[in-house]
Amino acid sequence: MLFAPGGATAIGMAIKLARAATGRFKTISMWDSFHGASLEAISVGGEALFRSDSGPLLPGCEHVPPPDHRHCPFRCGAACNLSCADYLEYVLEKEGDVAAVIAETVRSTPFIPPPDYWKRVRAACDRYGALLILDEIPHCLGRTGKMFTCEHYEVTPDMLVIGKGLGGGIFPLAALIAREDLNQAVAHKALGHYTHEKNPVACAAGLAAIEVIESEKLLEKTRRLGGYALDRMRAMMDRHPMIGEARGLGLLLGLELVTDRKTMTRASEAAEDVMYRALAKGLNFKVTMGNIVTLTPALTITHEELEHALEILDQAITEWEQAQAPPRP
Repeated sequence: MLFAPGGATAIGMAIKLARAATGRFKTISMWDSFHGASLEAISVGGEALFRSDSGPLLPGCEHVPPPDHRHCPFRCGAACNLSCADYLEYVLEKEGDVAAVIAETVRSTPFIPPPDYWKRVRAACDRYGALLILDEIPHCLGRTGKMFTCEHYEVTPDMLVIGKGLGGGIFPLAALIAREDLNQAVAHKALGHYTHEKNPVACAAGLAAIEVIESEKLLEKTRRLGGYALDRMRAMMDRHPMIGEARGLGLLLGLELVTDRKTMTRASEAAEDVMYRALAKGLNFKVTMGNIVTLTPALTITHEELEHALEILDQAITEWEQAQAPPRP
């Protein structure tokens, strides 16, 4: 394990270790992904907001579609056949010399990959000699109901990058966890050497966070409250046609707002309006991809606080819908 002062620097260390371990430099990552704001991170990242007008980026950074069945270029629809995993393997085969596949286990918007997706990717990486690097910086240490999100998929990456929650939400702290046999960059080579990369105060915060997660049984609580919240959000779909899908894993939750459920056209203006209406009532959240309401409450949230938050969100959507209704004659 190597510590870093932030997630982007930990991603950079992972890229350098993959190069040292494989002798290759190419990577495959996902469009629309986010791995940080450094040059290395935006090169493997897939968000235009960070990549536009920032070139030339790192060479050899190939991208493939993410496992997002609602906006799938292969037109899979709800009956996903994992064409995106097949295409990733196709690129691995054609490139032939890829050092690593780098991806978020679950995109933090969120969208949730199908159950077998990562097993297929893991097998493809093994076939073509590429390492699998999973980025769990936003949701490590319990947000999805398990300490590490990849546990949901029963897959073990070659490297795991964690952060944010690792410092207990107080101190910036990230880490690169790698297989023991990847400990290859030890002589005359530095993967990190960042200021504050081994901050003892941040490490104390990290140890305290792990102790609280274990002693207060927050993993079990997260699974329980996350299940309740997802049921509650899906019930909201019956009353609000603009909700195209409710999705989540533990307390990583999202509502996709659309203009039409069949086409899943993004309702970006409506999402921003709903966000500000909710903020005025005391609920703060992030809208990502332009139209996805992303809810990531503290793992210590109470049932009553969660219910209050969902009620505010329900009211904000109702108010927006009422504002769109034609005036009565």
